[in-house]
Amino acid sequence: MQNLSRSIRKMKHTCKRTYLFFSLLLFSACTSKNKSDLQIIDNVQLQNTLLKVEVLASEMDVPWDLHYGEDNQLWVTEQGGTVWRIDVTTGERKQLLHINDVWRKRTAGLLGITLHPDFTTQPFVFVNYTLMRDSVIFSRLERYRFQNDTLVEPTTVLEIGGNTAHNGSRLTISPDKKIIWATGDAYTITNAQSDTCLNGKILRLNLDGTIPADNPNPKSYVWAKGFRNMQGLVYSDKGLLYTAEHGDAIEDEINHINKGANYGWPVIEGFHNLESEHVFAAKEHTVEPLYSWTPVVAPSGITFYVHTAIPEWKNSLLVGTLKTQSVRVLKLNDAGTAIVNEEVFFADRYGRIRDICAGKDGAVYISTSNRDWNPASGFPKQGDDRILKISATTKAIHPVLKGSSAGAVTKLNGEELYKQYCASCHKPDGTGVQGIFPALKGSAIVNGSSQELIDLLLKGRKGKDGSAMPAFSFLKDEEMRSLINYIRNSWGNKAASVNKEIIFQKRS
Repeated sequence: MQNLSRSIRKMKHTCKRTYLFFSLLLFSACTSKNKSDLQIIDNVQLQNTLLKVEVLASEMDVPWDLHYGEDNQLWVTEQGGTVWRIDVTTGERKQLLHINDVWRKRTAGLLGITLHPDFTTQPFVFVNYTLMRDSVIFSRLERYRFQNDTLVEPTTVLEIGGNTAHNGSRLTISPDKKIIWATGDAYTITNAQSDTCLNGKILRLNLDGTIPADNPNPKSYVWAKGFRNMQGLVYSDKGLLYTAEHGDAIEDEINHINKGANYGWPVIEGFHNLESEHVFAAKEHTVEPLYSWTPVVAPSGITFYVHTAIPEWKNSLLVGTLKTQSVRVLKLNDAGTAIVNEEVFFADRYGRIRDICAGKDGAVYISTSNRDWNPASGFPKQGDDRILKISATTKAIHPVLKGSSAGAVTKLNGEELYKQYCASCHKPDGTGVQGIFPALKGSAIVNGSSQELIDLLLKGRKGKDGSAMPAFSFLKDEEMRSLINYIRNSWGNKAASVNKEIIFQKRS
């Protein structure tokens, strides 16, 4: 009996130890799940800092806007109408809302998002989206209350005209707690200079939607004017406001926004370097951009990096681009009034970059736009669209990537000119986008009279819906000759070559 008693006690002791072991194992597993288990897909070596790139979220529907909240969560809009809140450590995401009124086409849809500056006590969220009412497109600024992991009590703050594209979209809150809304010209170029239209403007509103008394015109929301299609909006730690703006065929811009200023569109593109631009600038006191790209890169989201976690990027504007599928790091001078250097990262690696934001954790977050209306060649890929997290690390597990300097534009041949100016719309293989950008492969205009094609390139063309093919008259005669001959003799096209004398005569 004593032996049996000892055996039972031994079994109980063994069971307790086994139970304790598995309890600790289970606890360890549960704990590790709460830690970052994000997939690392790349490493990047800066001058002194090693970075890792992790997948925070995947299989998303064009994550348009990223906002790092005071709650240390990432607030995300998807173009199709859904708002998410994502844990930046685990990647766990919660759907807060789907807006059924969202009207989506091309770049219209659910766009910008920002939070109330006193979110802890005033848990309001502002979003911007397009809707259609009685066959008319509008762009709406709407406020919601955050409550029990959902967004409730929708309240319309302001509605302006909209279109299938050129809606702008970005929202932010100024240091003096005003709503700043960057709007596009809604495909109507006269809107940007019109003082009675809210399109093509920086708008400034009180948090309740009223007009601030210290606006340039106390009866107008307009803070600044003369913009084509802003896709990036951010304040620096010095309170300076910057925008990233799409040019037409040339002159994408980074602008420093001043109260009451005019930025020139559609009369001026980029710097004031034409006689007609000097005349308009003298009359309207227009402001030149801080920076300009030709050929264009299609700058989208923009953020200001101030954290010490990545010291090489401190005091820089970080810009995601759609056309060149890259992140541009634009180093500012100490005053924030000039861009002194540009580096390029991730070119053609993740596809189109729609937005970028810097978190208070020192990480940088980027969202891809490979399931939108105009994906780059080879996209979307499995897992698209994604939100990627870029942060400092101490160990590389992949071959390291490096950035490159932007470099000067050299003389381009016909194929290179096509890639720079035409391929993003008409596609590298000349097939275009059905119903939007016509195919050049087998095109009657391309293969027909060279005179008609030259006219089209010199003057551009405007569609009935407001869409437009820009004029390429800025190209030199030799460049235009090379471009035309490439188009007329590619993808099965077999048309006679043109010479630059014909182009010169057409200009005259």
